[in-house]
Amino acid sequence: MRSFSRSAVSILLSNRMQRLWAGALVTAALAGVIMLPVSSAQAQGFPSRPIRVVVPFPTGGPSDILARVLGDFMSKDLGQPLLIINRPGADTILGVDLAAKSPTDGYTLLVSGDAGLINTASGRKLPYDLMKDIAPISMIYAGPQVMMIPRDSPFKSLQDLVKHAKANPGKVSFASVGVATSVYLNSEIFNQAAGIEALHVPYKGTVQAMTDLTGGRVDYMIGGTSTSIPAIKSGSLRGLALMGKDRSPLLPDVPTAMEQGVKVEFAGWYGLFTTAGAPAEAIKKVHESLVRALDSKSVRDSFQGLGGEPRAMSPEQFSAYLQGQMDKLSTLMKRLNIKIE
Repeated sequence: MRSFSRSAVSILLSNRMQRLWAGALVTAALAGVIMLPVSSAQAQGFPSRPIRVVVPFPTGGPSDILARVLGDFMSKDLGQPLLIINRPGADTILGVDLAAKSPTDGYTLLVSGDAGLINTASGRKLPYDLMKDIAPISMIYAGPQVMMIPRDSPFKSLQDLVKHAKANPGKVSFASVGVATSVYLNSEIFNQAAGIEALHVPYKGTVQAMTDLTGGRVDYMIGGTSTSIPAIKSGSLRGLALMGKDRSPLLPDVPTAMEQGVKVEFAGWYGLFTTAGAPAEAIKKVHESLVRALDSKSVRDSFQGLGGEPRAMSPEQFSAYLQGQMDKLSTLMKRLNIKIE
């Protein structure tokens, strides 16, 4: 039997290890070369299966209608179905959480509005971090808010209401559907701009609030066009002021607050999001399809039927807008000492 010295064995083992490491490096390099085109092809092939669109509200509401209108157009445009999933509950927390915890592959989208920002701005404990776990794609819709008053209200103009409220602090009342809602916060934004103190009367839902407003048990309520337009056109309520910068073609006889001397402007909005970490290529393709949808006559007509307008932004613009809104809401809620458990 051939014998080897310890030094010879060490040399042989060293040479063998070097060959093994060299082979492993070559294999890894080849694998990288081979995998790059595959990864690129997967990104370029998006979408290759149906896309989920989470709506954190019940069916039939404005956000659900917007999602389904966009889904019809984008399904044809992208060549894959957009499946609407309604996940209402807990002030939109359940739906947003579903989107936040979905795979980061771009196949889960979320249609949501300012309710998600309000939840975060309030400081309440949430199962997700909105600004980190959800990636903004674009705003999709913006609609003016309308101040509604009872049909038989003595106030004939916004200035009538403001003058009476200033002369009688805390006597003029306004309805909302809870402190954790844009209805309440927008009302307080108006009150601050007008320099008045008004009595807040919260309700459990829109139906109850509108019923008492119609009956004259509260003086005013600020709500979206999907709620206000039917009531105003039916004659059960009057529109006193629009909170947008321009009049609405659907309510041409209702002047803006600015026209009536109160410098305030805000709107209701909805946007499209996805799970944070989604591939840039997937976000790009969804955004491009969304822009085409918002430019189409069919989508524009449907959105205008709800009283608003399509509103496209780049992901960067939408992200900056959300941060600005978050800062404003946080400041307002601290000033009003609003705490939500």
